[in-house]
Amino acid sequence: MAQQVLCEVSNCTFWVESNKCSADAIYVVSQIGNEANKQEETDCKTFEAKH
Repeated sequence: MAQQVLCEVSNCTFWVESNKCSADAIYVVSQIGNEANKQEETDCKTFEAKH
């Protein structure tokens, strides 16, 4: 599991100094349903398709 989550949305409640996220959990969604083939189809900048 990730130990560090970055966030560039400085007006979010969970944003803290150095672009870190202090939320207890992160919710990532696909914009096209249950699966995505590329990062642009998600709201996750670190998305990589399973091979």
